Amino acid sequence: MHSDTTTTTGVDNGSDSISTTSLPPSASSQLLAMPRNGFTSSPNARSKSITTTDLDTNGVLNRHATKNTSYQIGVSEDKGSRRTMEDTHAFVVDFDHIRGQLFAGVFDGHAGIHAADACGHHFHEYLLKSLKESPDMTVPDILNKTYHEMDAALSRMCEESDGKIHSGCTAVTAFLRIEDAEGKQSFLDNLSSPVTAESPKSEQATNSNQDEPNSPHESSAESGDDLGKDHKGSKSKKSTSNRIKKALRSLGSGTLSGSLSPKTPKSGSPTISRRPSAENIHIRVPPEGARRVLYCANVGDARGVLCRKGKAVRLTYDHKGSDKQEAKRITDAGGFVMSGRVNGVLAVTRSLGDSSMKEFVVGAPYTTETELCDDDECLILACDGLWDVISDQAAVDLIRDTPDPQLASTRLMKYALSHHTTDNVTVEVIRFKKQKP
Repeated sequence: MHSDTTTTTGVDNGSDSISTTSLPPSASSQLLAMPRNGFTSSPNARSKSITTTDLDTNGVLNRHATKNTSYQIGVSEDKGSRRTMEDTHAFVVDFDHIRGQLFAGVFDGHAGIHAADACGHHFHEYLLKSLKESPDMTVPDILNKTYHEMDAALSRMCEESDGKIHSGCTAVTAFLRIEDAEGKQSFLDNLSSPVTAESPKSEQATNSNQDEPNSPHESSAESGDDLGKDHKGSKSKKSTSNRIKKALRSLGSGTLSGSLSPKTPKSGSPTISRRPSAENIHIRVPPEGARRVLYCANVGDARGVLCRKGKAVRLTYDHKGSDKQEAKRITDAGGFVMSGRVNGVLAVTRSLGDSSMKEFVVGAPYTTETELCDDDECLILACDGLWDVISDQAAVDLIRDTPDPQLASTRLMKYALSHHTTDNVTVEVIRFKKQKP
């Protein structure tokens, strides 16, 4: 931890706690379908377009709920001075169909877009799968398991592509969980009459970057059959695209479809539909007075910062080659750090993907657990494109008096651009609302 707080504990999960080389045999069939619009010939990473509804989001990725009484979310992004955009973002309101829960994440890609794309579209599904598979596991251990399984899936994608897909990404994720006094969710057993979520009567597509000309995050209509299409007829390019297509399909049980297939035999994937109906979605409403616990996790230098009564509290840890503890871990494993880079190549010491360096650049996350209180005002999740040019406290000071999280995220993004950040910039701001006593 980088700030003192009596209610926050941090855990640095060791690199050998869960194997990152392969998933168990049963898990190979559980790798989730990669989205059609996530793997096109575009050089830019693409987050799922943001939509808006009144209250019930039905678990849909990147859908705002304007009448949510627990928090509101703002997202801003720009490719900055870079030629391409390699960041993605994700959030799910009322995560796991529990009112007031939240998943949010920012994924900063490097050496390509595929790792960030996969995480932006599917990390929340891996988290939900881990929660269902291991209900008695602590949440920090669940996050550790999720990060390792996502990392293993990306390594498999690289292997199936014969190394043509070799990208990686840093990640920062937040899971706001509603709990009882014992840290459990015993109240779910007492909810015999769940609220059925109706399909939104009106849904407004609101691409978070429609006013940002530099941002490439637009919805794509390209089909999986257009992957790697060679308009010049080059056989070598066709061969490469076929290998990449095969790798992507291996992650989705032979499909590049954006929907999950609950009918897949032996599938442990969460039974979520991207087009949910009113008949199968139930919103569980916790009792008043339940605890709100924020679990943050990260690999690399993507960062999460909590504003507590105006004070910045860092909830993550920067995994960089310049860090003495990380450098020692790498040298102990047989690698070296030169000019702050692992084996003279990568500036971060932990990431998802980067399978060619997985012996040293591990996917084990740093995790923190923080019980929220009325003093907690907002949470900032952002990639290093922001943090390279602003301190934690300065970021909090800049937006503390901006109640609209969308305006707050835009303000931070524009600050980074005006202060000449050399990287892509993606910022999520979650503004917490005071709860009833």
